[in-house]
Amino acid sequence: MTAAPRGTDARTPGTATGGMTVPTVPPAPKAAPRTTVDVTALLERGRTLATPVLRAAVDRLAPPMDTVAAYHFGWIDAQGRPADGDGGKAVRPALAVLSAEVTGAAPEVGVPGAVAVELVHNFSLLHDDLMDGDEQRRHRDTVWKVHGPAQAILVGDALFALANEVLLELGTVEAGRATRRLTKASRSLIDGQAQDISYEHRDRVSVEECLEMEGNKTGALIATASSIGAVLGGADERTADSLEKYGYHLGLAFQAVDDLLGIWGDPDSTGKQTWSDLRQRKKSLPVVAALAAGGPASERLGEILAADARTSDFANFSEEEFAARAALIEEAGGREWTADEARRQHTIAIEALDSVDMPDRVRDRFTALADFVVVRKR
Repeated sequence: MTAAPRGTDARTPGTATGGMTVPTVPPAPKAAPRTTVDVTALLERGRTLATPVLRAAVDRLAPPMDTVAAYHFGWIDAQGRPADGDGGKAVRPALAVLSAEVTGAAPEVGVPGAVAVELVHNFSLLHDDLMDGDEQRRHRDTVWKVHGPAQAILVGDALFALANEVLLELGTVEAGRATRRLTKASRSLIDGQAQDISYEHRDRVSVEECLEMEGNKTGALIATASSIGAVLGGADERTADSLEKYGYHLGLAFQAVDDLLGIWGDPDSTGKQTWSDLRQRKKSLPVVAALAAGGPASERLGEILAADARTSDFANFSEEEFAARAALIEEAGGREWTADEARRQHTIAIEALDSVDMPDRVRDRFTALADFVVVRKR
């Protein structure tokens, strides 16, 4: 059996709960912050500080990669006209600039880290959309759909290279430390994507394997986002490691919620098709938890998914067929278990902050961002 990710105690889901409806997004805060935090303003601060530097980095790309990247980020439309597209939730930039404040530095110190993390994140999105065959992201056609697979690959590669360039051109010892952490996280992210793809072709994946994959694919980069600003601000390794632990478990909570939205999310909110993860045969947490639960619904789900893997007509399934699979996952307890897991990972993330010496207002903001992750609907 594959070992559970660091800091987790992989659990086997319990039996089904009789198809009880469970909220898609779990209420979760461990404790209310000591002060009220405007999370929207916090996210906007990260976006506002990072976007000009991000645009400047993208402008370095040779044509047509600069234009293709600008389309991906939502700055222009498919015809090259200026646009104000959905640039994503901006959780990672918010964490990066916030982490700089742990050291007493200005949030601007974390901006190169925020930009580098965003570049790696979007490198992964460009490649993932192509590998997964996703035609929609953020309510519009994906890059490979508009500009072709070759451009999606090339621009993704270019963004990955830019990420390291943005950090290393600072020329400081701290920049070297930050680059090492980002490079390690990038390798984990790629490992996670490889695991994700391989799991699509297997009848069964264990809960432990799924948590390991999601820790690599999502947790590692959010861990780096949570520490990179502090590293650039001169934080010691112990502080950076504790912030990474917070981010790693926040990433697992983030992905658990994403997995719920990938099956039961509202397309108008998520920007993806209905039942998007089921269409791609993703072995996401609700699916693997339901398969591990045992009982009639779990067994029936296993039979259906095994048959799905052998069919060549999967793309032509009706909405009713996907809805039936989602209902079995819920009946077997996969939805409720995943909501519980998001809450559990949220708690571990908050507890990791206990060992970090930081101003109370900064701690409150980390807590508020963690709370936002587990109550979002997109």
